[in-house]
Amino acid sequence: MTTALERIRKAGPKKILACDGGGILGLMSVEILAKLESDLRTALKRPDLLLGDYFDFVCGTSTGAIIAACIAAGMGTDQIRRFYVEGGTQMFDKASLLKRLRYEYNREPLAEKLKAEFAAALGDDVTLGSPALRSVLMMVMRNATTDSPWPVSNNPFAKYNQGGRADCNLKLPLWQLVRASTAAPTYFPPEVVTLGEGEHCYDFVFVDGGVTTYNNAAFLAFEMATAAPYAMNWATGTDKMLIVSVGTGSVPAARPGLKPEDMWLLDAAKTVPGALMNAAATGWDMACRVIGECRFGRPIDREVGDLLGPASSTVPKQFAYVRYDPDVSQPALDALGLADIKSADVQTLDSVAHIRDIQRVGVAFANRYLDTATHLRGFV
Repeated sequence: MTTALERIRKAGPKKILACDGGGILGLMSVEILAKLESDLRTALKRPDLLLGDYFDFVCGTSTGAIIAACIAAGMGTDQIRRFYVEGGTQMFDKASLLKRLRYEYNREPLAEKLKAEFAAALGDDVTLGSPALRSVLMMVMRNATTDSPWPVSNNPFAKYNQGGRADCNLKLPLWQLVRASTAAPTYFPPEVVTLGEGEHCYDFVFVDGGVTTYNNAAFLAFEMATAAPYAMNWATGTDKMLIVSVGTGSVPAARPGLKPEDMWLLDAAKTVPGALMNAAATGWDMACRVIGECRFGRPIDREVGDLLGPASSTVPKQFAYVRYDPDVSQPALDALGLADIKSADVQTLDSVAHIRDIQRVGVAFANRYLDTATHLRGFV
């Protein structure tokens, strides 16, 4: 088993996996990753291969942070699937009526499940710096106290991961960082994380990384892998770096009958956060397709299309790139042979009553579109 340090220093092409946020819709991503894991086992003739063995760097935001941390901890997709299917209803445990004025669901069931899963996977050391983590791991959260996005990683070269610091991030419990990344405002209460010791001890209030611009953290991972301050210094090129980005399903929230008078304070409070998150996710996807060589991805819009191939821009291509993100509009579901699934049932992050339908979307998308030999050529 390799460690994060060994993954950073090893020679040869580097492979990065980025997982979007989306609550229980993360199960859609898990099913896509299950097909990818199965295909890699066949291609590499390693029936016990785990995604944590294949990818050198895994990252995620919100539910994507759960998936990424589980992969880095050495869990297979079967185990991660069980985490969602068996624990989904438990994790979305309704808060009391009084508490629902502040948030919809309790934090404790998710926190306890994360503690148990990581203890079983990692053994005695369940910190971010655990040597049992198989790859570089990054999770995105928002520090509400400082009003800033925090991409927290186990990269041993990062400034705030130095062992001599009283506030070294590597000392923090992995479960708590994942919980912080999943603390979606109005859905779950914030997570208070204590950093430092003695006179240099301080508390920060964290909420879901999805309320930063990094619900899709693929380009942020590229920055960490290549920017000088992080000291990973990975080489770039379409034969040297692969980024696989996995979404949780998307569909435009079109409002064809919208009138100007419909847009007021409450309407903005309900629609603006989601609009900003979706625009940011699409923007980072497009950035990856301009900077990287996109080998698969749905069209971004009717003007730029899918930007596939090396001629998609005038910029020298820095990495190979694949984007798996199902279209969950009703016409797209119908085209996948899932006409019995209502589009609205597979769009909300707390749709635990429709777990099986969410799974079916991920499975159908993966079976229809994943072509590992083509999409990952040169890296298998």
